Amino acid sequence: MLIIGIEGHALTAAERDHLQHPAVAGVILFSRNYASRQQLSELCAEIRAAAPRRQLICVDQEGGRVQRFREGFAKLPCLERFGELARTDARAAHALAREHAYLMASEIIGAGLDLSFAPVADLGRGNLAIGNRAFAAEPESVAAFIESYVAGMHDAGMAATLKHFPGHGSVLADTHFDQAVDPRPFEEIAAVDLPPFSAGIRAGADAVMMAHVVYPQVAPEPAGYSAHWIGKVLKAQMGFTGVVFSDDIGMAAAESAGGVGARIGLHLAAGCDAVLACPSACVADAVAAMPLREYPLDRLEPLYAAQTMAWDKLADNGRYQSALKAMTDMEQV
Repeated sequence: MLIIGIEGHALTAAERDHLQHPAVAGVILFSRNYASRQQLSELCAEIRAAAPRRQLICVDQEGGRVQRFREGFAKLPCLERFGELARTDARAAHALAREHAYLMASEIIGAGLDLSFAPVADLGRGNLAIGNRAFAAEPESVAAFIESYVAGMHDAGMAATLKHFPGHGSVLADTHFDQAVDPRPFEEIAAVDLPPFSAGIRAGADAVMMAHVVYPQVAPEPAGYSAHWIGKVLKAQMGFTGVVFSDDIGMAAAESAGGVGARIGLHLAAGCDAVLACPSACVADAVAAMPLREYPLDRLEPLYAAQTMAWDKLADNGRYQSALKAMTDMEQV
């Protein structure tokens, strides 16, 4: 199955055609797709009306520098802020992280989407792509925050997606622009990078997004299209039974798999349920690479928003208002 990107603030004729393909199971939105809350809600309604099957509408709304919708939405602190607070008051930091998750998820659902790909379960150890998107550098600290964040998303009726498995934080390169190779043995990765993912799985996380990182002492290919990482480690050893997403196949680190069709084929063959084709320039090739047949759309059922939460009702939602004040206060410190 595919999750596709679109070009602008409304669907083009070509994008309407893409939505007819049985492999297209959802749409991921970016800042390029946002002008206002009203426009965003209209776009989500347009996507749902144009497709002959239910669409999973997604975004990366983590907070900090990765917040696709800004004006009209709460300003969300980066996750690193909570790790910093935990050094002096861990209980308050975990409670605030849960409210950050609730606030984020409530607004995304209220705007008409289903899912924000969150939380980041990577460690904050200097990776150029992760940086302050991570809660902390220590596995135990990140694991505790992941449990709180998953709970907050679930409180709002949103599924949680752990990313980027098996851990993107301990290698320097940014996979958006470069190949990333982590030379450590499995034993070290398992002891250091996997605990936050294990904690998230125990907390009931519904999905996992893979990393475009190569761990050559474990498997020769990037984790995103590695049957070893997905099938043996994530599913067999860690017991994960939820949805597995690729990271964006438009990223530079995915190019090692070949052309767009080859990238999709390798990710699906390795065990990904859905492949993200985010740049609109690669969507036509992605759709063309998928056979015309039935796809297991029921795999995505747990990821649709569990409740409707109209934006205009958030003003009467006491928890939302409390969370909004708490995050606003954090941003003013």
